[in-house]
Amino acid sequence: MAVTPLLHHNSPLLNNSKPSPKPPLPHFLSSSYHSSSSSSSFLLSSINYCPLTSSSFSSSSSCPAVSQPSPPCLRVSTAPVEYASGPAPEFDFHLELARLKALGSNLSNSTSLPDKLQVLDSDSRCAVAAGQEHVLRGDDFDDSGDFDSPSSSSASALKRALYALAEMVDSWDVTGESSKVGLANKISRHGEEDVNAFKLLLKTLGDVEQFYDCIGGIIGYQIMVLELLAHSTCEEKAVNWSQDNKSSLQCQFIEIHPPKVLDLSQDTEYASQAALWGIEGLPELGEIYPFGGSADRLGLVDPDTGECLPAAMLAYCGRTLLEGLIRDLQAREFLFFKLYGKQCITPVAIMTSSAKKNHERILSLCERLEWFGRGRSNFRLFEQPLVPAIRAEDGQWIVRGQFMPVCKPGGHGVIWKLAYDKGVFQWFGNYGRKGATVRQVSNVVAATDLTLLALTGIGLRQRKKLGFASCRRNTGATEGINVLIEKRTLDDKWAYGLSCIEYTEFDKFGIINGPLSSKSLEADFPANTNILYVDLPSAELVGSSKNETSLPGMVLNVKKPVRYVDQFGLTHSVSGGRLECTMQNIADNFFNTYSSRHYEDVEEGLDTFIVYNERRKVTSSAKKKRMHGNKSLNQTPEGSILDIMRNAADLLSHCQISIPKILGNEDYVDSGPPFLILLHPALGPLWEVTRQKFHGGSISMGSELQVEVAEFVWRDVQLHGSLIILAENIMGSMIINENGETVLQYGKRCGRCKLENVKVVNKGIDWNSGDNLYWKHDVDRIEAVKVILHGNAEFEAMDVTLQGNHLFEVPDGYRMRVTSGKSGLQVQLRAVEEKWVESGSWFWSYKIEGTHIQLELVEL
Repeated sequence: MAVTPLLHHNSPLLNNSKPSPKPPLPHFLSSSYHSSSSSSSFLLSSINYCPLTSSSFSSSSSCPAVSQPSPPCLRVSTAPVEYASGPAPEFDFHLELARLKALGSNLSNSTSLPDKLQVLDSDSRCAVAAGQEHVLRGDDFDDSGDFDSPSSSSASALKRALYALAEMVDSWDVTGESSKVGLANKISRHGEEDVNAFKLLLKTLGDVEQFYDCIGGIIGYQIMVLELLAHSTCEEKAVNWSQDNKSSLQCQFIEIHPPKVLDLSQDTEYASQAALWGIEGLPELGEIYPFGGSADRLGLVDPDTGECLPAAMLAYCGRTLLEGLIRDLQAREFLFFKLYGKQCITPVAIMTSSAKKNHERILSLCERLEWFGRGRSNFRLFEQPLVPAIRAEDGQWIVRGQFMPVCKPGGHGVIWKLAYDKGVFQWFGNYGRKGATVRQVSNVVAATDLTLLALTGIGLRQRKKLGFASCRRNTGATEGINVLIEKRTLDDKWAYGLSCIEYTEFDKFGIINGPLSSKSLEADFPANTNILYVDLPSAELVGSSKNETSLPGMVLNVKKPVRYVDQFGLTHSVSGGRLECTMQNIADNFFNTYSSRHYEDVEEGLDTFIVYNERRKVTSSAKKKRMHGNKSLNQTPEGSILDIMRNAADLLSHCQISIPKILGNEDYVDSGPPFLILLHPALGPLWEVTRQKFHGGSISMGSELQVEVAEFVWRDVQLHGSLIILAENIMGSMIINENGETVLQYGKRCGRCKLENVKVVNKGIDWNSGDNLYWKHDVDRIEAVKVILHGNAEFEAMDVTLQGNHLFEVPDGYRMRVTSGKSGLQVQLRAVEEKWVESGSWFWSYKIEGTHIQLELVEL
């Protein structure tokens, strides 16, 4: 059993006494404070420590670990500031690793709490067993950007003095005399703040201890951090990586090869068949969204409160990114309904975290939108723990104040163990789900056409354990690659599997991320996009393992700075990172073993597979904010909206619709996209379905088309300006189910729109407006034709020119018909006949013919 690390039982904090405000080190945590039962340490009352085999480092290593502090940062003693006498000695990775491993082993061998306390008392570090005593003091290790001498003790002392002075000034009355009562209240209040901060620290440590029990809890976490840091200091890491990995992978030979993939853009017949398997198998699938990341690069801020927001809350194309993912899922369910006449609601599991109130905000959004008409019971939110961020120099935890370590999410790879710990796999099993689609929130094109459906279709039909959706890798993109790994095991067998190598780990494998050429990794290896199909029982087996395999792909990325705001409101940027896991590296548990070496076509028999498609149909992310003056749109909302426009142009140009060609991103850095076309995914989502609803006409440069309705007909429409069609009931209507939940009933009382031989001419979007945010679909319009359909309303326009500004709002239960009259437009409004209320006066009928879906327009 692993429990929260505890302070000594006589600690005043645990007895709710008030500590004095802002001491350099509270007396109950000082090294001179002792009691008859234990020293003042974080006492790990129980720990299941497993000696680590991966990346192990011993004092006999041929690669010496050398501390490499950043040049502008000075070391600071962990003693109270007023007693600091100069820089601390050079950090010794080997010495600290040896101490922690011995401590972990002794704790593991201890069978009772008194024995464990004795182990801790005998440790040389009397303040905190994991070597992080500065967390209790709140020592300032780095104040870069705020003082001339960023991390000097004088800067730390100055901030403390200013803080104390501010307290005194705030307590004075108008006569200039100090109010003793006010000062006492201030001291009391800050005492309470210290207690609350300490309680939060205990919770954080408890979460880390419990979740990382498979590697030894807090001690094991710190061991892994130091081992990975020690590796990063090796000057010959490109040479020595193979020896380390041979040991961890239990093999004597290992190579990586470019994998063979199923190219959906080339083998179109098989791709169509696989997509049909995916639709047919929808009742056996779940959906998994890893939303726990902090998304710092996006720089998203609530305009009303100024609080930082998680990526799921980004307002993209008029709705949050989370809403966009649910729309895509409902479009697939609507397609299933149209083909099989059955209602299918997919259970959705969302991994959240407390970073930026991620969990709280996502829960609030779901409740506000009534769980998207899917019912509360079809969602499972489970929160991942935060982990301490560490300094790249020496593995010390970064702190923003006393009892306040800087904590970040531990990467999306924790999802498998966390899902097992929280009962998510069992929950999926209760719904009869065998596999799941895994998709990240920032990728706005992942559900384009047939990529997702083909991925899941192959996974289910061929009983694969894991599948990757992949594409060409962009030059300079911060993304990993998919590889075929070949290794010879110690028992002389050969193991093969498809996996992923993160871009931060390229150097370990001797991969050079160079310019595009015939021998570059962009040409040889496809991109990892974090779009996965996973067999749920196989993933559960990995998540339930009691060792480090349940945390796949552990990495320590210290190439990006850790930015945070301290207790005084000052901003810092420190070279560091945190222990992260990568969810796609669960693939490393699914290797296939053979008695002899396979030189070709080994992928066909593997438990893992890769589907491949055009990049803009697989990945285009809105994951980082475009900085002012930056000409690159890669992985920004501005870049992703251009890919959505490219997809729309590709889709409609095959419908004999004339549409402008989109050039490279560099042509739209200052101007925005050449047009805006936003189509609801339920029009397909397969393009072969959507294309049967559009035929003929044109869309001119600078035009805007938004279609938010699934039952739609476009025949010979010429658009010059803005045309917006919004339906209340896009795919069906809401009902109250037997559990009292509001649920979307597919196909019932849908809104409908039919346009035939129509010309729309208006001034449309004001493209000169400086307020336009095209990726938000927040634009200024001069004129537009807007159709609003309430309930099961129907709108038809035939043989007519709609010139200038028009609003056609059709009430629930009515049908509006617009044609040309002698004196202008002729508008007829009549009630929908009772016999057509549920089905509508016309609808699209879907049926499967061979490997394709054919549509027929049925008019009643």
